[in-house]
Amino acid sequence: MAALSAAVVVAVVLAVVFTRPGGGGSSAQGGEVFLQSANSTGQDPFTESTAKQSSVPPEPSAPAAPTGAANEVRAVEGGAPGLYGGTEKVAACDVGQQVKALQADSAKNRAFASVAGVQPSGVPAYLRSLTPVQLRVDTRVTNHGFRDGAATSYQAVLQAGTAVLVDGRGVPRVRCACGNPLTQPVPQRTAPKPVGHRWPSYQPSNTVVVTPAPATVNVFVLYDHRHNGWIHRHRGDHSGRHDQQAKPPADPHPWIPPTPGKSSRPPSPSPSGTRPPTSSSSTSTSPSTSTSPPTPPSGSSSSTSPPSSSPPGSKSPESKSPGSKSPGSKSSSVGRPSETPPAESSSASSGPTSATTATTATSAPRTSVTSRSATSGGGSPTSATSVRPATTSTFPGSPDTGSPTA
Repeated sequence: MAALSAAVVVAVVLAVVFTRPGGGGSSAQGGEVFLQSANSTGQDPFTESTAKQSSVPPEPSAPAAPTGAANEVRAVEGGAPGLYGGTEKVAACDVGQQVKALQADSAKNRAFASVAGVQPSGVPAYLRSLTPVQLRVDTRVTNHGFRDGAATSYQAVLQAGTAVLVDGRGVPRVRCACGNPLTQPVPQRTAPKPVGHRWPSYQPSNTVVVTPAPATVNVFVLYDHRHNGWIHRHRGDHSGRHDQQAKPPADPHPWIPPTPGKSSRPPSPSPSGTRPPTSSSSTSTSPSTSTSPPTPPSGSSSSTSPPSSSPPGSKSPESKSPGSKSPGSKSSSVGRPSETPPAESSSASSGPTSATTATTATSAPRTSVTSRSATSGGGSPTSATSVRPATTSTFPGSPDTGSPTA
């Protein structure tokens, strides 16, 4: 299912190669990438626009994507929930009109079929198998126009909000504003030169390329900007009549890589209703008696005896041991005055905070506790942070171009 699709965000090196199918002429100068806004027809259109929705949608607040080199583009799997948008019960493209336009011109139909990899007679069924969506992020593609009776090709960046048809693996295959077939961009080493009108939000480092999902996507999770919600759209539903409302995905912006040192998913709640135990030395307090001085906060310690049986909140404002069995009882530590100032007491805090600490120690298993230096600001240990690994991505069917540049 689409909800289970993992969004793999990696840096890949892209440039441009302009060739016609079969090694024909070029439709642009090498090293260029054409910027195509959501509402523009662009050059060499196959058909008139069949887009029903192609305006730039307002986006919910999202963290800024980290910048990178001009020739680096992040790759996102086509089945990632939240990668695309759409309006409930409204298709972004008119697939029926697209079919009629190509059937009316046999030369265009043959050229379209050659790019799509199907027989000319199979173009209608191919188009009806696709799913209409809107891009939520500027996306690199190879766009194929029609000129002089044949298909051309050029590298392009499609603006967020562009209406496209995606295949069963979530890869854009048709740009509805011009009817042009789309394929994946060609990876090489040189940085492309943008050509055309730049929209205000365009940045090369914020552009992505969509890679095929590892399995067929039966249901796409789309952001509905019109209703500020989420919907499920079934694969091949080119009218949107089967759309259903959905819950927000865990990662609503799959094209933004996780921040180093932070988990990409929210923490699971503790079974006891308190915050999960940490590796901080503050959880190591035990009610056992001790004949040695209290350990400094920066040192490591471990729990050596059963947790306190007194309920949380039974402590007085004075510094007490969290293991006392009655309110107001004195510390059982040997070799120091019973009225030890808070600054000289053990690492457990007093008052309500101490009660919370004791509760945390009760629910946590007895394990060796790491030092305070292994935590970040008293929170979860950095060693437990979940970060998605970065891998080098190449595009299926494209030539091996060596290792990508940083």
